[in-house]
Amino acid sequence: MKTSLLFSVLFILAFSTFAQSIPSKEVQLKTALMAAPEDKREGATVYGFDEKGGFIVLRKGSNEMICLADDPNSPGFNASCYHNTLDPFMERGRQLKKEGKTAKEIFDIREEEAKSGKLIMPKDGATLFVLSADAADYNPETGEVKDPYLRYVVYIPWATEASTGLPLKPSGPAMPWIMDPGTHRAHIMINPPRD
Repeated sequence: MKTSLLFSVLFILAFSTFAQSIPSKEVQLKTALMAAPEDKREGATVYGFDEKGGFIVLRKGSNEMICLADDPNSPGFNASCYHNTLDPFMERGRQLKKEGKTAKEIFDIREEEAKSGKLIMPKDGATLFVLSADAADYNPETGEVKDPYLRYVVYIPWATEASTGLPLKPSGPAMPWIMDPGTHRAHIMINPPRD
């Protein structure tokens, strides 16, 4: 009896601690939209988390931008926004991660599905904007983010070093380069220097 009572109390405490760690809908919307270009923020769809940690749509949008609120279970702060043609790719990655697949397994499964046409990838390229900050620089109660860093990723499936003229690594500050060339996940990386 005492053991089950103790277990129940610990469960309730653990659940309430987790529930309190989810920022409010307003904070999630505010911080997710920080990653989007200013002219795309008002009409962007925003995904985030409910009070139980479930992944949900916080706001339906009216343009091509989709934004993701920071995952409260991941270290640091990370919000991102991407063109809606990337959503099948992103959603498949979330599904496979939820199934417990490794990063390599996720890559291999999506590669096979993209080659077969089961996974639809953007035809003309699509951009991902990633805003990050250290945990100490993010206040989940107010949504204040200090010293954020914004980088850019342009997905161009199947592109190569030869087809784009891009190097495989940057040789200067903010120089674009291609990562995962020749695959479904080929993308241009643009990492501006930090101030």
